Amino acid sequence: QVQLVESGGGLVQAGGSLRLSCAASERTLSSYFMGWFRQAPGKEREFVAAITRNGVTTYYADSVKGRFTVSRENAKNTLLLQMNSLKPEDTAVYYCNAAGVRVGRPISLYWGQGTQVTVSS
Repeated sequence: QVQLVESGGGLVQAGGSLRLSCAASERTLSSYFMGWFRQAPGKEREFVAAITRNGVTTYYADSVKGRFTVSRENAKNTLLLQMNSLKPEDTAVYYCNAAGVRVGRPISLYWGQGTQVTVSS
C-alpha cells in the first residue's frame, strides 16, 4: 500500500509560479506510472500531466502544455509539477495519482489527499 502526500499549493497571482510535490510513503515510486489531476469547484476531475515509470516520457493536457512540467525523482520517492504562467482557470485542488498499466493504459491505484492551488487575477 502506497500513501501519497501532496504539498506546495497556495495562493498566487496570475502569471506566477508554483511547484507541487508528491511524496510517497515507500521506496517503490518507480513501480508506478504517475500523474497529476485537478478538480475545480463544480467541475469534474481532469487530467493534467503524467510521466512514465522511468521518467522518459511525459504527457500533458492541452490546457497546460508549455506552462507545466512534470518530473519524478524516484530515488527520493517524489513526483513534481512545476507550474509557470499560472492562470485563474488553473485554480483547483491538485491530486497526485499512482497507477499500474494494463493493456497499454494506466489503471488508478492510489490517490493523494490533494493540495489547493488558487490563482488570483
